[in-house]
Amino acid sequence: MSAVPTLELRDLEVAYTVRGIDREVLRSVSLSIAPGEAYGLVGESGCGKSTAAFAAMRYLPRNGKITGGSILFEGKNVTDLSDDDVSALRRSAISMVYQNPATALNPTIRVGDQVAEVFQLSGVSKLDSFAMAQEALVKVQIADPAQVMRRYAHQLSGGMAQRVVIAMALASNPRLLVMDEPTTGLDATVEAEVLDLVRDLRRETGTAVLFISHNLGVIRHMCDRVGVLYAGALVEQGATAELFNNPSHPYTVGLLRCIPRGGLHKSTDRLDTIPGTPPALGLHFDGCVYAERCALADDKCRTQLPQMVTISESHVARCFRSDKAGSLPHLVEQVDFAPQSADKATHVGELLLEISHLSKVFTQDGNKVRVINDVSLTLGVGETLGLVGESGSGKTTIAKLLLGLVSPEEGGVVTLDGKGLAKTLNRRDVHDVGSMQIVFQNPDQALNRRHSVTRIVSRAVERLRSFNVKDSINRAHELLSGMRVDATLHSARPVQLSGGLKQRVAISRAFAGSPQIVVCDEPTSALDVSVQAAILNLLVDLQKQDGVSFIFISHDLGVVRYISDRIAVLYLGRVVEFGTSQRVFNGPFHPYTEALLSSVPNIDGSIRKRIPLTGVVPSPSNPPSGCVLNPRCPRKAGSGYEKLCETEEPNLTEVEPGHFMRCHIPVAKLKQLQN
Repeated sequence: MSAVPTLELRDLEVAYTVRGIDREVLRSVSLSIAPGEAYGLVGESGCGKSTAAFAAMRYLPRNGKITGGSILFEGKNVTDLSDDDVSALRRSAISMVYQNPATALNPTIRVGDQVAEVFQLSGVSKLDSFAMAQEALVKVQIADPAQVMRRYAHQLSGGMAQRVVIAMALASNPRLLVMDEPTTGLDATVEAEVLDLVRDLRRETGTAVLFISHNLGVIRHMCDRVGVLYAGALVEQGATAELFNNPSHPYTVGLLRCIPRGGLHKSTDRLDTIPGTPPALGLHFDGCVYAERCALADDKCRTQLPQMVTISESHVARCFRSDKAGSLPHLVEQVDFAPQSADKATHVGELLLEISHLSKVFTQDGNKVRVINDVSLTLGVGETLGLVGESGSGKTTIAKLLLGLVSPEEGGVVTLDGKGLAKTLNRRDVHDVGSMQIVFQNPDQALNRRHSVTRIVSRAVERLRSFNVKDSINRAHELLSGMRVDATLHSARPVQLSGGLKQRVAISRAFAGSPQIVVCDEPTSALDVSVQAAILNLLVDLQKQDGVSFIFISHDLGVVRYISDRIAVLYLGRVVEFGTSQRVFNGPFHPYTEALLSSVPNIDGSIRKRIPLTGVVPSPSNPPSGCVLNPRCPRKAGSGYEKLCETEEPNLTEVEPGHFMRCHIPVAKLKQLQN
C-alpha cells in the first residue's frame, strides 16, 4: 500500500457566511484515506458530513470557505490548484455520488446522453460511448437499459435515478470516490450489488472511498475505518470492528442503540432515542460539542474542550468519560398524543381493509405494462402490514390504488370497513378521503413551503373534519404538540425545520382527518437513525392509543421487521410471500425473500451467506413465462421443478397456517435447501 494517502484532511476548518457572519461548520477535522481503503463518515444531519465531502471535491457553495487547515489529494494541496486543474481532477481522478439524484441529473437531457458524456470526456468516440453507457447501466442492475437511456430524469424512480448516478461515477474508474448517502433509495439486492461493484473497483484499481451514510449496517459492511462527526467535530475514529464493538463516545453509543436490530419488535421493545437535536450552525462551544445532549456530561464537559484519547492502537475518542460511555442510560422519548376516538382501539384485530383482485396496467412507449397482477390482501384494525420488494415490484402503485390516486382495472375492489370504495379519489366522499391518508418519503416535496406549519395542518383539519377556522387551528396545535413539534415552531415554514421535524409535520397532517389507515411510503428512509427511532416510536404509540392501522412500505427490512405485524413480499406486481413478521423473517422463505434478506448487511458484523439473484429485473412489459422469478431464482437449479417453474405460473398457496407462498418448490424442500 502506498505511503501517500489518496485523501488527507489536516485540521480542516470550514465556515459558511450567513448574513455577513462566518459560521463554523467543520472544526479542525483530520482524517486520511489510503489507496484502496474505504473510510466511513457517520453522524446526524447537520453535523458536517456532506460539507467535508464537498470540501474534498473543492465544491463548496459560494458562501462556503476553508478558514484553516489543508486538503491533500495524493500529496498535493487541492486548495492551491487552479479551477482548470480541479475540473481535470473531477473528470479523471475524483468522482462523487450525491445524496439526491434528482439534482445530480440534468432534467433536459436524456439519461443515455448523460452517461455517454462521461466516456466521451475521457476520449471515447460518440458511437462507442453509448454502447459503454448501456453496459454501465447493466452493471448497476437496471432492467431494459436501452429503454431507460431514452428517458429523462423525471421518468425514473428514485432508486433507478440513483443507480444511473452511480453508473456515471464509476465510469471514469476514479482514484477517489466520494459517496454521499449513495444507497438511500436502493433496494437491499441492488444495494448489495452496488457495494460489490465499489468493492471490486477498490480491489482492482486501488480506488479510495469516502463513504457517507446514516445506514450503520452498510458502513460496518463496507468500510475499513469509521469517523463519527458531531457539530462539525470528529468525536470518535477507529477501525470499524473496534469502534462498533467498543463505542467509546456517548454519541456513538446513542447512534448504535437507535437501530432496530434483528429480533426487536414493537410488541415488546421500544427503540432508544437521543434526546434533543444537533446544535445550530456555527454555535460556539466552551466545552464538549455534545455536552448539552449527553446524559454523562458534568461541569468539566461543559467548560473544557476534550482532546482525543487513545482507546486502542486503532481507536481514539474525544471524551473525558470515554471509559463510562458503555454505561450510558437508555433513553426513550415518550409521546403524549390526544386520541382521536375513544372506541377505535377496542376493535383491534377486526377486519378493516380488504383488497380483492387488484390489477393495474399502464401504457408505456406504446406497450401495455401490467405493474400489479391480481393482488388480494387484508388489514386488521390496529395492525401494520409491511410491503417489501425491489423498485418496480408495485409497492407504491398498490398504495396509489388504495388511495384512489390511480384507478384499478375492472374487477379490482377495495373495501374499507365493509364499504366498497370508489375507484378514484374525486369520487370518494370526505369521510372516505379522511379515513385513508399517506405519509410520503420526502417531506420537502409533500409540504407547501409557502405556508406555516400550523396552516399546513389546520387546512387539512378544516377540509377533512369540517371544523371552523378557530377549531381547525386549535386541533392543528394539538396534533403538532402531540408529535413533539415545539410550540415555538408552529409558525415556522418547512424550510426552517430539520428533516425529522418536517416528517413529524407530515404525520400530523396525515392524522388531521382522524384516519383509520395511514399509508407510510418510505417515511424514514432519508432520516438519521436517531430521528428514525423517534418516528418509529411515535407511530407505534399512535397505533396503541388510537387503533390506527398502517401500511408500511420500506426498503429497510430491519425497520419493516420491527414495526410490522404481517408482511407481503412483492415481485413484479405479484405477492410471492405473505405471513406474520416472525414467520416471514425466520423462514422457511420464498427464494426471493431469502435473497432479499441475505443482502442486508448485519450491524453486528456477522457474515450472512449471500444468496444472489442472477441477471437483472425483467421488464414488466415482457415478463418471463412460468414463474416470473425463474430466470433469477437462486433455488430453481437442482430442485427438480425446473420445467414447471419455466412453463407454469404458481398460485399463492397456504404452505403453513397463515403463511402463503407463490412457489412450485414444496416448503419442505425449501426448508431443506435453506438449512
